[in-house]
Amino acid sequence: MSKTQAAPPARGWRTEITRIQWLVLLGTTMGWALDGFAGSLYALVLGPAMTELLPHSGVAVDPDAIGFYGGLTVALFLAGWAVGGLLFGMLADYFGRVRVLSAGIVTYAVFTALAAFADNWWQLGVLRFVAGLGSGVEAPVGAALVAEVWRNRYRARACGVMMSGYAAGFFIAALAYQLLGDHGWRLMMGIAVAPALLVWFIRRYVPEPPEIQGAIAARRTRKSQGQAAAADQFVLRRLLAAPLLSRTAICTALATGSLIAFWSVSTWYPQIIRQMTAAGAMSPETANSRVAVASMLFNAGGVLGYASWGFLADAFGRRKAFAISFAVSAVSVGYLFPFHHGYGEFLLALPVVGFGLFGALSGTFVYGPELFPPSVRATGMALCNSIGRAITAAGPLVAGVMAASWFGGDLGLATTYVAAVGLIAVAGLAFAPETRGAELPTDPIDLDPDRAQPATGSTTSKEMYT
Repeated sequence: MSKTQAAPPARGWRTEITRIQWLVLLGTTMGWALDGFAGSLYALVLGPAMTELLPHSGVAVDPDAIGFYGGLTVALFLAGWAVGGLLFGMLADYFGRVRVLSAGIVTYAVFTALAAFADNWWQLGVLRFVAGLGSGVEAPVGAALVAEVWRNRYRARACGVMMSGYAAGFFIAALAYQLLGDHGWRLMMGIAVAPALLVWFIRRYVPEPPEIQGAIAARRTRKSQGQAAAADQFVLRRLLAAPLLSRTAICTALATGSLIAFWSVSTWYPQIIRQMTAAGAMSPETANSRVAVASMLFNAGGVLGYASWGFLADAFGRRKAFAISFAVSAVSVGYLFPFHHGYGEFLLALPVVGFGLFGALSGTFVYGPELFPPSVRATGMALCNSIGRAITAAGPLVAGVMAASWFGGDLGLATTYVAAVGLIAVAGLAFAPETRGAELPTDPIDLDPDRAQPATGSTTSKEMYT
């Protein structure tokens, strides 16, 4: 008598996703959210901070001076972000993700809070540069960590959810500014020390991925035995040579374009709203409230853009998801900033702007881990984004100078021109390979010298990168 076989149990995300994966996603998302929280606080208080500090620096306060020196401090932060991202990214590939991530979080939290004690604009600029060093670690190392732990069909969605933490942090910062902004910009910077508390959770609950542990252990073993392999070359040298150079260039173009557009808009829309409010002879308190509300709406759209990117990428492919983000960004920025609009129109359009700009940023960190093998993954994403941030560092400053020199103080028009440089990302997209459904790349294994054939179970270098 034949027996009826029981149907296999249905599988879904509840059974496929492990507790460790949830903890890693929670820890990295919280870290990225608190990074966004600390970064957004400065954008919200830039105007009041410059208004107080410029006289102490021997500079007269006017919109042009606020635009120039405020843009310069943002440029210093982004320059620090570029240097720190690359430095910490390399350390993460050589020493592991978790300890490097923790060190970066402490750095940006402490030095952001120390900005509350600045007496002039250049002290603030130096502190912002050091805070940027630590801030650069979270996205490349966190994205690599999530991708390496979430090695299932939910990987892109998990990376997108992690990236949404940044916009959530902006939203929380806007809410905090709405509640506490009247107490002054120094208090707002001081509360940015909060992210340092997250390090305890990360060190206790977030494990090191076995994949990178294995790569680090193998590298150390070969070094102790005096054996050299292709994977032991300095990480930057590998990324800037074949077969990885083309992927580095593609990722750099995508990141640079996305970052230029994002930072140009996110730095100056609060000041545009302040100018609009001042022109209406309204009080500074009204300006603070309007900026806070606008920021919450911008970042609400950003949360959706960040979190949805992985779902769009799984549904339509990575290339089409990028195309959607770029199109939404171009149309919404082109509508809102070059023309004069009322406050109500800003409130309606900013969520759409946020959806497009944040979505493109999310894509670079969902897609990036799918381009590089583990021994250079964090460095690869850090290098691409650090180059982008180094170029982007000039964006807010250039927008401020252009507004003062060319457009009669019109920050909206200047922001539009600088954001348009972000179209460089479209050039990168034209050459980007589609990675939907593909496994993460792995490291090449050297040929067995005794047999001049690949060692058992190995694949060729070309296969590893395709």
